[in-house]
Amino acid sequence: MSEKVKVPTVGESITEVTIATWLKKDGDQVAMDEVIAELESDKATFELPAPKAGILKIVKQEGETVPVGEVICEIDTDAASKTTTPKEEPKSKASKEESKPTPSASSGPKATGEVKEMKVPAVGESITEVTISTWLKKEGDFVALDEVIAEVESDKATFELPAEAQGILKIVAQEGTTLPIGGLICKIEVAEGTPEATTSRPTETAPSQSAPSGDKSYAAGHPSSAAGKILSEKGISPDQVSGTGVGGRITKEDAVNAQAGQQKAESAAPAPTPSGTREETREKMSSIRRTIARRLVTVKNETAMLTTFNEVDMKPVMDLRSRYKDKFKEKYDVGLGFMSFFTKAVCVALQEFPAVNAYIDGDDAVYHNYCDISIAVSTPRGLVVPVIRSAELMSMAEIEKEVMRLALRGRDGKLSIEEMTGGTFSITNGGVFGSMLSTPILNPPQSAILGMHNIVQRPVAIEGEVVIRPIMYLALSYDHRIVDGKEAVSFLVKIKEMLEDPGRLILGV
Repeated sequence: MSEKVKVPTVGESITEVTIATWLKKDGDQVAMDEVIAELESDKATFELPAPKAGILKIVKQEGETVPVGEVICEIDTDAASKTTTPKEEPKSKASKEESKPTPSASSGPKATGEVKEMKVPAVGESITEVTISTWLKKEGDFVALDEVIAEVESDKATFELPAEAQGILKIVAQEGTTLPIGGLICKIEVAEGTPEATTSRPTETAPSQSAPSGDKSYAAGHPSSAAGKILSEKGISPDQVSGTGVGGRITKEDAVNAQAGQQKAESAAPAPTPSGTREETREKMSSIRRTIARRLVTVKNETAMLTTFNEVDMKPVMDLRSRYKDKFKEKYDVGLGFMSFFTKAVCVALQEFPAVNAYIDGDDAVYHNYCDISIAVSTPRGLVVPVIRSAELMSMAEIEKEVMRLALRGRDGKLSIEEMTGGTFSITNGGVFGSMLSTPILNPPQSAILGMHNIVQRPVAIEGEVVIRPIMYLALSYDHRIVDGKEAVSFLVKIKEMLEDPGRLILGV
């Protein structure tokens, strides 16, 4: 009986794959679940296990592109039993190859035969897909139960992925791959026991180098289809590239690195005239960045956004801050910054102008009697907007502590979904980067956002005299569908009054 092996479904958007490498030859004896080939899609590389034991008959050759569901090879299961005895001699020739797992099995973890499939967990109601950000463990590494093996990135936050079993890691989705909720991330070959101080991988490579018929000698120096294209385009021989893939196979990354190395060597050579490098780098946008881009376009297209401006004399706040910052730090163990002043002033103004603290839901306007202030924080992964809950009830010290806590968690990529959802009004501070004036964009579904800018010494007229004062420009972007121009201007004037007379924040007048 012959078992037809077809190209499996490896992702919703993947319709075809390329035969990267056959790890077994035509006519070889294969065991059930033994990896016989590597398949490449436009997103990742996958291993193809044998569904049954028998004799391999290859239908599609390396480099061919095959649609999902088409036959890639056949396995003669009847020949498996017939050739058990005759195959003794060839097996003995490859005894070194088959004995590779034996040292690890006797000296380290013992395989149980169980394979644990790890899938993308549900990380939030509104999250439908995630991106594999970073693998903290490599292919073939031994992982312990609950050990963090990868970082997974959604459009809102980054999550740690713990191992669901103990054993050997088999990576399915590579870094940068976007998977839906429930998609297969990796497999763990469950094992009992703990690894020895020296891993089995170095001992495995030694005999494979001496074995003329081993997997490494077969795949070594052989480029994948994607790697082969890159090398041929740049005129680089595979002999000049050291492969890091399975059995020494040259991967796409190896080809790219080799390309870069060649360019560096060429640029290092003396040239008759100086010339700069003209390089282009293409990187897939992260889930957070793609979501930010989509939301910003939606805001511009679906809201009647306007921006009004005003200026604030920051001298009263700066004088008060310089007078009490040391005592404040000593008492509350947190620095006294400008954000607490602005947050308190915003809360006072929101309670006086509730439309600025509302949002549109269909044909309804939803108002809030509380102030959940979103603070925009720039991180290496993109802009995140954590929320200070019930800021109107917090003291200056409590606000400063919460701002510090959220900012640190944002920069470390540890903000939770709950910490970034549900804000009613946003504050963004472009002044920390030197911005003098800008028009901040709304953070949906909110109806307004306040933009802070840098403080600059400027001449102003006070009581008929020109004096130099520290001035900050403020910008309020608002949705004109729910906030009238009068309300927006009055709201910004109210903030200006609070900041230029900070005693009013303390007295509540």
